[in-house]
Amino acid sequence: MAEKGVIVELIALLRLEKFDEVKERLDDMPVQDIAEAMSELELDAQQRVFEALPDERQTDTFSYLSPTAQRELLDSFSDAKSRQILHELLPDDRTAFLESLSADELEDHLKLLGPEDLKQSLKLLGYPEESIGRLMTPHFVAVKPDWSVARALDHIRHEATRGETINFVFVTDQRGRLLDAIKLKEFILARQDAKVESIMDEVFYSVLASADREEAVQVIQRYDLNTLAVTDKHGVLLGIVTVDDIMDVAEQETTEDFQKLGAAGVLNMSLLEARPSLLYRKRIGWLLGLVFINIFGGAAIAMYEETLEAVLVLVLFLPLIIDSGGNAGAQSSTLMVRALATGDVQLKDWFRLWGKEFGVAAALGLSMAAAVALLGFYRGGPEIAFVVAVSMICVVVLGSMIGMLLPFILARFKLDPATASAPLITSIADIGGILIYFGIATLVLRDVVAAAGAGA
Repeated sequence: MAEKGVIVELIALLRLEKFDEVKERLDDMPVQDIAEAMSELELDAQQRVFEALPDERQTDTFSYLSPTAQRELLDSFSDAKSRQILHELLPDDRTAFLESLSADELEDHLKLLGPEDLKQSLKLLGYPEESIGRLMTPHFVAVKPDWSVARALDHIRHEATRGETINFVFVTDQRGRLLDAIKLKEFILARQDAKVESIMDEVFYSVLASADREEAVQVIQRYDLNTLAVTDKHGVLLGIVTVDDIMDVAEQETTEDFQKLGAAGVLNMSLLEARPSLLYRKRIGWLLGLVFINIFGGAAIAMYEETLEAVLVLVLFLPLIIDSGGNAGAQSSTLMVRALATGDVQLKDWFRLWGKEFGVAAALGLSMAAAVALLGFYRGGPEIAFVVAVSMICVVVLGSMIGMLLPFILARFKLDPATASAPLITSIADIGGILIYFGIATLVLRDVVAAAGAGA
C-alpha cells in the first residue's frame, strides 16, 4: 500500500509545480502504489500525475484505478488519448472497465475502440455476467504437438509480447482444441530436436467460458496454478485467466458473501465511493422484508396471550430463548454458506451434514439449557426451569437446522446460498422459537393457565 507520507509529498510537489521532482518520485513507485496515491487526489491532480508518467506506465497504472476513477480520468482526456488507453489495456482489464459502465456510457466508450478491439470486447461482454468468459484474456501462446522444441521456442519468443503470461505454453490440435498445458521450464530443459508431444503428459486443468467465476477460483486454489485455460464446450482453447485476476475475484466474491449475509445489497464499488442514496436503496428492501416477516412473530405472541397473562415470568425468558435460536442459526448458516462457496462441501453432502449439525446443535442446546434452567428455577420454580430448558434445546436445534438447510435449498434451485443471510435466518428462527416456547409453556403450565382463566 502507498504510504500516507508519499501521498502528502506528491500533493505538495504538485501544488509547488515541481513536476520534475514528481516524475522522479513516480519512477521509484510501483504502478499499484501510484494508482492508490492517485485515488487520494482531486481530478486535476490525478491528470497531472498521469501525464507525468512515461507512456509505457500510464496504461498499467490506469488498470489499477477504481472504475469510478477510470471513468472520470477518461472523460477528461481527448478522444485520441482515451482511444490509446483503451487499446493498450489488456482485454480482461478492458472488459472489467466496460462492464462497470451504464448502457449510455458503454455505447460512448465502445465508439472509441478500433474494429479489432471492438470485436474482441463485444465477444467478451457477450458471455454471462459473473462468468469466466468475461474475466479471461484471449491472448495466450499455443504450439502444435508435432513441432520440434526449437520451433516451439522460436514461436514462444515471437508471441511472448502478445500473451499476458507464458508460464504455461498450451498445446492445441489443428482445430484449436486443448491437448496439454506445459510449463515453460519443460521446453527450456528439453532437447531442441525433440517433438513437443514427447514432453506432453496430457495432465492439465481448464474451465468452460460459461462457468461461474467461483469455479475458476476453486480450481486455481485447489491445484496451486498461476494460469488456467478457458475452453468452449468442445474443448477449443478460447483464452486464459491468471492468478492475479482470480485473487481479485476471490476478494469480490468474499465481499459479496459478507454483504449478503448481512442482508445488505451487493455494492460493486468502494463503500467510500457509494452515495447515501445508493446505500439506502441497497438496504431498505431487505429491512422492509424482514419487518414483514417479523409481523408473524408478533402474531405468534398474540396467540398465547392467555399464557403470558397467567405466567408473567415467561416474558423474562422470551428474548433469551428466541435470540439463542437466531444466533445458533446465524452461526450454522455462515459456516454452510462459506463451505459451499469454497467448494468444501457439495449439494450431495446435505444429509451427512444434517446429521452432524443435528448432533452438534443438540449438544449446544443441552449446554445452554443447563445454564438457563438454573435461572428459571430461581425465578419461577421447577416448572419454569423445565419449560425454559426444553425450549432452549428445541429452539437451538431448530435454528441450527434452518441455518444449515436453507443455503443447501437455495443452492439446489441455482440461487446464491449467501442469500440465506443472518437477519433472515434470525427472523425465521424467532418465529419458530416463539411458537415452540409458548407451546411448551402452555402444555406444561396448562393447570396454572386454566386456574388464572377461571379466576378472571
